[in-house]
Amino acid sequence: MIRLRSVDKEYDGRKVLRNLDLQVDAGEFLFVTGPSGAGKTTLLRLLYAAERPTAGEVWVGGERVDNIARARLPGLRRKVGVIFQDFKLLPERTIGENVALPLEVRSLPRREIRRKVQGLLRSVGLEHRAEKFPPSLSGGEQQRVAVARALAADPALLLADEPTGNLDADRTLEVMELLAAANARGTTVVIATHDRSLLQRYTRRVVALERGRLVSDGDSIRQAGGG
Repeated sequence: MIRLRSVDKEYDGRKVLRNLDLQVDAGEFLFVTGPSGAGKTTLLRLLYAAERPTAGEVWVGGERVDNIARARLPGLRRKVGVIFQDFKLLPERTIGENVALPLEVRSLPRREIRRKVQGLLRSVGLEHRAEKFPPSLSGGEQQRVAVARALAADPALLLADEPTGNLDADRTLEVMELLAAANARGTTVVIATHDRSLLQRYTRRVVALERGRLVSDGDSIRQAGGG
């Protein structure tokens, strides 16, 4: 599903990723961890072609995306769900309309869109807020809307940047169960997080970055640099 070959990424001469090699098979559930500034968000941005590497190759779903033509970006992004750290909800659209966006892009029947949106909002405990607008919600509620929107189109690949950062323990568990359920249905899930409690609770593959380099790759928190 994902393959990075000798990837570097620089901003203004500062290397954020260094000679990164990574392979993630279809159907895997992967945590990417590391301290602030380690390159976690940059890695995710490369995977949905919001950024291009300074050097190296980035492959997603069998397609090379580091040099993808602009006209082909919508096709790539229809296969990828993204939970952004800053949510990126449209403030002038209701919560229900935000969640419906990936379904409208696929031209699904309106009745099916309504049904899916209702189910997704129910799954994140926000069905009663469907007609509200994002600015009226708390940060944690906006985060749950972002999760619902990312899951709406049953993406082949789901990228999540600190998806539980604004949530309490109970909501964190609910969101992680939703992501695990998507993974069980076949979605490849990649979560960038510095929350060590997630790594302890979920026994999954953990890739650790430090100063842009991959420093460990395994399935335990010890291999992620501690404990």
